[in-house]
Amino acid sequence: MAGCVSAPATKGPPLELADFVDLERFMGTWYVHGYTPTIIDARAFNATETYEIADSGRILTTYRFNADSTYGPEKVYTPSARIVNTTTNAEWRMRFFGLINAAYLILYVSDTYDYTVIGHPDRDLAWIMSRSPQIAEPRYLELRAELERRSFNLSEFRRVEHRPKH
Repeated sequence: MAGCVSAPATKGPPLELADFVDLERFMGTWYVHGYTPTIIDARAFNATETYEIADSGRILTTYRFNADSTYGPEKVYTPSARIVNTTTNAEWRMRFFGLINAAYLILYVSDTYDYTVIGHPDRDLAWIMSRSPQIAEPRYLELRAELERRSFNLSEFRRVEHRPKH
């Protein structure tokens, strides 16, 4: 996600964001099922993002994955976010390594808070996540269609494999 660096300039019309994100319900662990690779996660497996609201109001994030294979070395990144639009809570700015700020837009979250689609204003980076390590193919394709409908560049987009728990 470090590759998300940009100002909120967009390629195309403004993105339609989730109407409202209940932050308490959004917190917790999400399994990444599809994403646009960046320099820090070019070949991610078992990827998860966990969110927690700090006393300061910032969102503490833990991005965890295995590099290069489902049993590869574990990588952990801990950016934090601030809410930019407090009316909808759907627009965040992530801060990486203490100096890089990146737009983080919640494009969609299901009514049950089981699925979400995240994007970047330039439509070049996106993520599909759920609360479960497995996702039904029809549901994954529906969520990917959300990105296509919004004219995201998905040429580099890839699925994330999750190792079954034994």
